[in-house]
Amino acid sequence: MAQAQGLGKRYLKAFFKGFFVAVPVTVTFLDRVACVARVEGASMQPSLNPGGRQVSDVVLLNHWSIRNYEVQRGDIVSLVSPRNPEQKIIKRVIALEGDIIKTIGYKNKYVRVPHGHIWVEGDHHGHSLDSNVFGPVSLGLLHARATHILWPPERWQKLQPMLPPERTPLHTNED
Repeated sequence: MAQAQGLGKRYLKAFFKGFFVAVPVTVTFLDRVACVARVEGASMQPSLNPGGRQVSDVVLLNHWSIRNYEVQRGDIVSLVSPRNPEQKIIKRVIALEGDIIKTIGYKNKYVRVPHGHIWVEGDHHGHSLDSNVFGPVSLGLLHARATHILWPPERWQKLQPMLPPERTPLHTNED
């Protein structure tokens, strides 16, 4: 009986030791390196959720790749909503700081993206709350870059940066 109690204590001690190491490591990984997220809504159709409400895409969000706020035109990014800080949204980067963009329904027809900001839009313009509604977005609101579709299995793929030809900036910093 005493032997069984000693074995139980050792087992519990080993479990808690592992638990108190694993939890902080996991939390740090999910916060700083990568996590997965389910994409809801139609704003990124047809790139994400092409089937509508039938099946939501699940994407890998890479936090590490944007740690220095390095994004490029065409990247799909997750960011804190400028309208509701409790909500994360997923959009495509259309323009970078210094670029001049022709807007779709924004209060100004043309906008020069200010320093420290980006212009983001959903791929499905009629169903997206994006920079055409709230304007340029601060780089500080960036959360992660979507790099892969993980679910459903038949849609598994790496997400490549792609800028729709009709949405290229009129003038870029590189010009």
